[in-house]
Amino acid sequence: MAVRPTTHWRENVAEEARLVASGELDPADAYAAELFPESMLLGTDEVLSRFEADLAALSAPSDEEVFAAVERAVLALNQVNEQHGEAAYETGEREHLCAFIEESIVEAGIDVDALAARHGLTRHEITDKWREW
Repeated sequence: MAVRPTTHWRENVAEEARLVASGELDPADAYAAELFPESMLLGTDEVLSRFEADLAALSAPSDEEVFAAVERAVLALNQVNEQHGEAAYETGEREHLCAFIEESIVEAGIDVDALAARHGLTRHEITDKWREW
């Protein structure tokens, strides 16, 4: 199963907290908890969970059904980003979210490259129409 980016982000927060607690990292140099606040992690997890459920509910999906699931997820992630001052997802986070979406589609048995190609896109462009982050 595709690993949600939030799993890695939480690990970063925990590791940094451990380093600060052990004195190995100056608190002034700690940034992970600020970069990945719990409210952003929870909101993102909620969106990704719904996306996974949407994909799992599809049986022999049409392109339109797959793109509808992607659209719902991306629009919901836009809302999470907006709730966090348009700064929830920086470049690395965007790449991880898009990779998760792509991997989840593949794991649902859908050829993401073929899906994208049928619409004149590459797999890396399937979120672009709706993505504001």
